[in-house]
Amino acid sequence: MKPTPVSAECEKIVADAVRPVASELRMLDAAELIALIRFERRAELDDLVREAADLFFMPGTVCLGTGGDFFLEWHGEPRITLDIELKLAGVDVYCSLTLKDETGAVEVAHVDFGDARGSVEDDPGEPALANDLARALAMVRFDAPRALSA
Repeated sequence: MKPTPVSAECEKIVADAVRPVASELRMLDAAELIALIRFERRAELDDLVREAADLFFMPGTVCLGTGGDFFLEWHGEPRITLDIELKLAGVDVYCSLTLKDETGAVEVAHVDFGDARGSVEDDPGEPALANDLARALAMVRFDAPRALSA
């Protein structure tokens, strides 16, 4: 997305929303995530992303996008990037989630408000788009992680 005040606000909203999902994914073994990416085991990777997201979002809201990538060297920590899609009521968000040892980052590639509104790129000066994104995310988020039944 082109950097504008509205796109920066949208990126912050999405980053805050997916922060707990990133924390869940960081609990997985980095070597396993890298192996799934390396051997193109997209279905298994998508299952892991969905399972992590279903603790915080309604099922089907967050899924793996086109895949992922990793950076791994002998002297350094691994860095894993996953393409993530958020399917909200009337809003689709396409972003990259980067996972490191103790941190993560989100880079929003595209926010689509459907046929009626277009995208953030179509109207970068419309601050109401960020509010609409925040409302759409609030509709599919759980306030707290669901308790596991015994």
